[in-house]
Amino acid sequence: MSVPATDLPAALAAGLRALGLTLDEAAQRRLLDYLALLQRWNAAINLTALRDPAQMLTHHLLDSLAVLAPLRRELVARGRDGAARILDVGSGAGLPGVVLAIAEPRWQVTCVDAVAKKAAFVTQVAATLALPNLRAVHARVQGVDGPFDVVTARAFAALADFVTWSRRALAPGGVWMAMKGRVPHDEIAALPPWAEVFHVEPLTVPGLDAERCLVWLRRRDGDKTP
Repeated sequence: MSVPATDLPAALAAGLRALGLTLDEAAQRRLLDYLALLQRWNAAINLTALRDPAQMLTHHLLDSLAVLAPLRRELVARGRDGAARILDVGSGAGLPGVVLAIAEPRWQVTCVDAVAKKAAFVTQVAATLALPNLRAVHARVQGVDGPFDVVTARAFAALADFVTWSRRALAPGGVWMAMKGRVPHDEIAALPPWAEVFHVEPLTVPGLDAERCLVWLRRRDGDKTP
């Protein structure tokens, strides 16, 4: 999706239609304001390798928005849609956490990152865009207490490390949602015995010619880790 910066609102609207999503004008403005903040901070502290606004829209905003419908579905199935608590691990510039907080104000989203400047950026985003449901934590995920209904990560770590490091943050009955490229068969095979994959689903990101999937995981029955 290569478009001039002036056409970003139209490109975002087209991407939302392709994903089958409906967001009000205020949410769409916030998403574009977030993108502008990301560009501004990126020039000084290198939050992402991408510099082209159109690429950032596709690779960051739409890539994150692609998980919105599956996440809504999973939360509804678990009776947690109205007051979901979500932890975004290794959030970096707030992907997908900031995008989820903008799209679903009912959800309480926490972005955790071990790099102080990245957590500071997300804190600034929450203040600038008036997102009371978004907070940033500068820490390693191993030190973050829950409980969170969903623990998610995008290009963070191997699945075994992801679930092990965030195990204590996951609520009883909660799930992990790992955003991956190709289906990581080797990583799935290397999971610890107390964790299991219960669903893998492909994702299609408008304008992105690359494989994407979601790997859903949960504790096995009998795992009583607090």
